[in-house]
Amino acid sequence: MAANAGTGTTPAELPKRQLGTTSMHITRVGFGAWAIGGPDWVAGWGPQDDEKSIAAIRRAVELGINWIDTAAIYGLGHSEEVVRRALDGIPPSRRPYIFTKCGLVWDENDRRAAPRQIGAAASIRRELEGSLRRLGVDCIDLYQMHWPPRDGTPIEEYWGTLLDLKREGKIRAAGLSNHRVPLLEAAERIGHVDSLQPPFSAINRSAAEAELPWCLEHGTGVIVYSPMQSGLLTGTFSEERARNLGPDDWRSRSPEFTGERLARNLRLADALRPIAARHGTSVGAVAIAWTLAWPGVTGAIVGARSPEQVDGWIDAARLTLSREDLAEIARAIEESGAGSGPVMPPA
Repeated sequence: MAANAGTGTTPAELPKRQLGTTSMHITRVGFGAWAIGGPDWVAGWGPQDDEKSIAAIRRAVELGINWIDTAAIYGLGHSEEVVRRALDGIPPSRRPYIFTKCGLVWDENDRRAAPRQIGAAASIRRELEGSLRRLGVDCIDLYQMHWPPRDGTPIEEYWGTLLDLKREGKIRAAGLSNHRVPLLEAAERIGHVDSLQPPFSAINRSAAEAELPWCLEHGTGVIVYSPMQSGLLTGTFSEERARNLGPDDWRSRSPEFTGERLARNLRLADALRPIAARHGTSVGAVAIAWTLAWPGVTGAIVGARSPEQVDGWIDAARLTLSREDLAEIARAIEESGAGSGPVMPPA
């Protein structure tokens, strides 16, 4: 059975938005399964307990989240396997939508090697079969090209392949991740782009310049990733935590987690505290809600490594920031000097 929309035994009713022109209506926040892939690969987040991962997913579903975003590359297949374990025992009619990705192929003999960005049709089809097997489903609800390929495959081939898989019933919807407007335009000429997954946060704001307006104009859903900038905007991160990140945590090598950039980012997180206090919620929930305030954004992907982390951001699924809140955040962005890109959603 394909994964269907649904939640736990007594789920809370969370607001939903239609994902582009698809038949799927998704909660404003979805569970992101990158970190639960574990540490033993090039973009791992350090040690992770699978049982805590499973508990985190089940907590999100219990609270009403109706979609999970993962990828074959996360943990080199491990994230998808953990997602399957977490969903075992939940009746198909109450299971969340499952979104996953293709286009990053790893070396089985060197788990720490950077994956190859492959777009060849045969490779995509092999990757899909692997994801279907690991997830235990016969149809992926949303299948996304993770990055533009670097093997010379033209967009006509790789996007055409995803559209073929949709026609064949192996996937319900086809999307692109980390693609800019010129490639979105090229893909749309071949067949409709159901969704885009760009990075977007109050620190990384570049998608607001062109991609969000393009998607709004073309009926393409948008699910943004890293809305809390990989932990920097949770309100619990610190310079000490950044210094103690292990070598098996990709963030230890990111410029956003060191030096002046780190200082600017933490100043911005601190500036969100008064807004969080007014709403009786967390800094992280405010950071997520900021991304959801932008026209064109359908939902935000938020990771969690424990049930407690889910509890820390679940308020974002209902939180609506006022224009006054957004103006205060815009001033905080400018004063902190964090990141780049537009600072205020259009009215």
